[in-house]
Amino acid sequence: MGPEGKTFLNIIILGFGFMFMFTAFQTCGNIEQTVIKNFNSTEFHGSGYTSMAIIYGVFSASNLIAPSVVAVIGPQLSMFFSGLVYSGYIAMFIHPFTWTFYTASVFVGIAAAILWTAQGNLLTINSTDATIGRNSGIFWALLQFSLFFGNIYIYFAWQGHVHITDKDRQTVFISLTVISLVGSFLFFLIQRPEPEATPSEASESLPAESTESADRCVFLAEKALQLSVTKEMLLLSISIAYTGLELTFFSGVYGTCIGAMTRFGEDAKSLIGLSGIFIGIGEILGGGVFGMLNKANRLGRNPIVLLGMITHYVAFYLIFLNIASDAPIAPEEGTPGKAYLTPSIEVALLCSFLLGLGDSCFNTQLLSIVGFMFREDSAPAFAVFKFVQSITAALAFFYSNYLFLHWQLLIMVIVGFLGTLSFFVAEWMVVKSRRDTDYDSI
Repeated sequence: MGPEGKTFLNIIILGFGFMFMFTAFQTCGNIEQTVIKNFNSTEFHGSGYTSMAIIYGVFSASNLIAPSVVAVIGPQLSMFFSGLVYSGYIAMFIHPFTWTFYTASVFVGIAAAILWTAQGNLLTINSTDATIGRNSGIFWALLQFSLFFGNIYIYFAWQGHVHITDKDRQTVFISLTVISLVGSFLFFLIQRPEPEATPSEASESLPAESTESADRCVFLAEKALQLSVTKEMLLLSISIAYTGLELTFFSGVYGTCIGAMTRFGEDAKSLIGLSGIFIGIGEILGGGVFGMLNKANRLGRNPIVLLGMITHYVAFYLIFLNIASDAPIAPEEGTPGKAYLTPSIEVALLCSFLLGLGDSCFNTQLLSIVGFMFREDSAPAFAVFKFVQSITAALAFFYSNYLFLHWQLLIMVIVGFLGTLSFFVAEWMVVKSRRDTDYDSI
């Protein structure tokens, strides 16, 4: 197998590893608030929203050290050990206690920063300028199959279950733990790319004298801080922040809203799984199509991001009409209020699809542009990416405990509009830079 074939295979293995891991973790995130509401224990007082807020808050802070960890032990081992921590968090739901729940949340936050920094680094060193868009799309599509498989299981396992029993919970989370472990071990199949085919480790801008681990750690932390205040990264940060807000909404809040809608009948709980499947279909379709378009698309990334914004605006408006405003915070024993229209399962699932499709528009193009603009400093750049995304996701999970649905939708509408405009400016900077380079080479 040639160097290009080896790097392409690495991207496929990377995608499959994440697919298994996040089949478990995203399914866990989608159902945990509903599971907690149904958990009969006077000793347990946890909140799924609060757990996710802790995860993303710690995630954001840990991005300062993540590039250093990846530099010292390498992206492969970084992803493997992070995967084990994710599996531990999922296993905790087999018999949860409040202290184990929140402690595991802290550790997953640290692991997530290392995992995603390593992923961005590995994606970049296995790509060239010509293949970064294609590889980003392929990785994203494979990753999003995770929403598909896990939620099919939830749909069939919980069909007709008005209340989630201890046995239901234990069966689901034992299965998810095993699936997560399979994903972690897949990372060992990734091979080191040929130096001549892709940027060498030296392209990470490490100074020659930084041979000591401590020096490398300090250097990469400083590099991440330097990148975070560049004009390009500041512009992209608004778009990245939006992806953090809508990640919270589709991965935790929207499923909880659907499960709380008693007007959907006794299948409301299983509809959480079906909603996740439709989100996954949107993500897979978007990742595959827009990843492939990246190479042939002469109009650049802006039209795809604009499509993402329009798709999300349609979804937000329909959700506003179809779901009761207090559904995100309605207690299990309570009944959410009335929606503006008669609640429709079909409209709810259409919105799930649109949420996934719009999310893939933003994320494939952000992965592509960050990998392109910061090619020489990919690990610190992706650490900044995840820092911004995770801190806004933490904020969103925190306010999801208190804000009614219409306020959450309004926040996303405003930040999404600003993020789309800022992405346009960043993309025009890339186009201008490319034209200047082509002109200079004549």
